[in-house]
Amino acid sequence: MTSENKPDNKDLPEGSAVSVVAGVAIAKAEEKAAIEAAAKAAKIEAAKIPKTEPTPIHGNGTAETHPLTWRLKHHQQVLSIDTYESLEGYEGLKKALKMTPAEVQGIVKDAVLRGRGGAGFPAGIKWSLIPMNKEGSPDVGPKYLVCNADEMEPGTFKDRLLMEKLPHQLVEAMILVSYAIGAQTGYIFLRGEYVLAAKNLNSAIYQAKAKGYLGENILDSGHNFDLHVHTGAGRYICGEETALINSLEGRRANPRTKPPFPQISGAWGKPTIVNNVETLCNVPAIIVRGATWFKGLSNGRSGDAGTKIYGASGKVKFPGLWELPIGTSAREILALAGGMQDGLELKCWLPGGASTDFLMPEHLDLAMDFDTIGKAGSRMGTGLLMVVDQTQNIVSAVRNLEEFFARESCGWCTPCRDGLPWAVKLLKGLEQGEGKAEDIDVLLQLTRFLGPGKTFCAHAPGAMEPLQSALKFFRSEFEAGVRATKVDAINHISVIQA
Repeated sequence: MTSENKPDNKDLPEGSAVSVVAGVAIAKAEEKAAIEAAAKAAKIEAAKIPKTEPTPIHGNGTAETHPLTWRLKHHQQVLSIDTYESLEGYEGLKKALKMTPAEVQGIVKDAVLRGRGGAGFPAGIKWSLIPMNKEGSPDVGPKYLVCNADEMEPGTFKDRLLMEKLPHQLVEAMILVSYAIGAQTGYIFLRGEYVLAAKNLNSAIYQAKAKGYLGENILDSGHNFDLHVHTGAGRYICGEETALINSLEGRRANPRTKPPFPQISGAWGKPTIVNNVETLCNVPAIIVRGATWFKGLSNGRSGDAGTKIYGASGKVKFPGLWELPIGTSAREILALAGGMQDGLELKCWLPGGASTDFLMPEHLDLAMDFDTIGKAGSRMGTGLLMVVDQTQNIVSAVRNLEEFFARESCGWCTPCRDGLPWAVKLLKGLEQGEGKAEDIDVLLQLTRFLGPGKTFCAHAPGAMEPLQSALKFFRSEFEAGVRATKVDAINHISVIQA
């Protein structure tokens, strides 16, 4: 409000009710004007931040250097089977069908392809657990191959890109792996919100069947395989392979006791392999170029092999995805993301989605691989970084994450069902400045009582990882809630469900 528009109250008696009311009105008007000006300035500043799609940066990537995304260098998306075939599509399958299943498994095992869904278990070893006959081929009988495409980890959206833009790559991979394990039926268990991915995958399956890549006697090999897209109903717990299998069977989506493992008794009691989208998509290129080539793709300081789709979200300038040699440092990934937004500094970061431990700025130069990040006290998880800046209060950030995990608990076991809501309640109290001194100790106890081996599955232990690390690195911010210091509830991590 300008001075000429202010109400003139100079003739009002000082201290009168009318004078006070007028003064309050002026103050409120000035406050409103200041808020509007700040909002306008914020919009102008936000407009300066480039808006980008979550697509990889390919640079000079080729089939030899970027096996997962190189085709997108030439095309925005590859939906036609003819286009895919012109870009080495289905060559891995054709080569595999000339080998024995055991030979295919051996190549993938030698390549040291580790699961890209978060656990990092070697794919070739998992496949070898399928019952085999004396000749080294999978036993006769029903077997299932399931792709875990239920991508619901907050901050993670890599599989979505592969399915929406390169659906034939996943279809080829599943046909190839089905041959290696002797499966005749496969399912892509897809997050229900991924409508475009479902459309493109179903189209790719239809095209592949028309070309003889699916169905009976594929390419005169004697191998039969049918593939289906099964959309989930929106539960995070279905990322756990046995909960996924229960859901696929039409049952309640809660985890199963192990053993037996799915490789022995999975879907409908039959041997079943469950692999992540990114894991599977690596297989055709490994068969075409070999295990030695795949191991040579890492950055040289990592014990892991191949490339990895890394990403970054949060208050960086260019949120997105990049296919890079596995073992690339978090600092290099954040550099591709343009660094932090102007005026912000990195406070801490989650290396692989919401269910990993926070790491600090001093950890940025560590190799982003399974073992290195594990030794640092966290997990690589999905390899997609969630960054927290210095303006965000860690109590609010963790409370927001724990609310997600509490909501997504299947309720099957008591520690998870009751413990996670309890943690949320305590965090809310600390966030609002109404916490008790003992609340912090109770939260620490919860991180132990809900830790590995204390619950039916890994859901609650994963939920405890950001909490336990936040208490380790930022205890003073939790203690501030005991001293009745209000925490700005606006400053928190937005749970991104891309």
